[in-house]
Amino acid sequence: MVVVNALVQGILLGGVFAMAALGLSIAFGVLRVVNLAHGEIMTVGAYIAAIGLSRLGISVWISLILVVPVLGFAGYWVQRLLLQRALRIGELAPLLVTFGLAIIIPNALIELFTTNKQTIPTGDLAVRSITIVEGVSIGVLPLLTMIVAVLLIAGTQLYLTRTRTGRYMRAAADDSETLRLMGVDHRRVYALAMGLAFGIAALAGVFFGMRQGGVTPFDGHLAVLFAFEAVIIGGLGSLWGTLAGGVVLGVAQTLAGVISPELPLLVGNLVFLAVLMFRPTGIVRSKVAV
Repeated sequence: MVVVNALVQGILLGGVFAMAALGLSIAFGVLRVVNLAHGEIMTVGAYIAAIGLSRLGISVWISLILVVPVLGFAGYWVQRLLLQRALRIGELAPLLVTFGLAIIIPNALIELFTTNKQTIPTGDLAVRSITIVEGVSIGVLPLLTMIVAVLLIAGTQLYLTRTRTGRYMRAAADDSETLRLMGVDHRRVYALAMGLAFGIAALAGVFFGMRQGGVTPFDGHLAVLFAFEAVIIGGLGSLWGTLAGGVVLGVAQTLAGVISPELPLLVGNLVFLAVLMFRPTGIVRSKVAV
């Protein structure tokens, strides 16, 4: 039962990895930008939620109403003012811009809030569980995270396939030059895509912080690693692939934890390398690409 329980927990852990990877997949799929600051955006989202809890007294769920649009708005203007100009310089320039943001953001958080952990209390939700059989239980918070991740991926998929703006984003990913010839402002499409990626990253950051019990300025370094691995394992350009990649990574880590608490990160990285070696396109082929 220990292995079965670890398997179940790994699947649920994959939910938060998939949520973290979704925003990264959108940024790369539409803009072809590898956002090295993705983890830091998650951290900022968690910090906004923590500040809302401690200073404004609002619940963590209400804070999501504030966090997602604020970071989405920030992502829109980061694309318009920074990344769009960098794209005109060359393919490497946006990478350097996001690298700079990845350095600036945690140091700014240290200056504003020190290195102390900002708690994100969730009450008894963090310890509440549902017993399936003896020795196998499901935490309510991990289950909720997985449900939100699945709904978020499904909603994003529908948005990209059923709405005009979503179809513009897919067209921009395939052939931005043709989109411009159609009279569509490609810069606005790019900015909306980055705003969507930032908003999803902020949401993932809050759930990541809830699972950890809080957030510190450098949590983004580890979060972006998990997000990158989930995207690559699942397959670039596949939204449901991010879920599959997150689940594979989560299961690998929890099963390794049964053997030794020192192994989860190592085994997760080894699985990532194995996928790169034997199936570099990922385990899920992209049918509806972003």
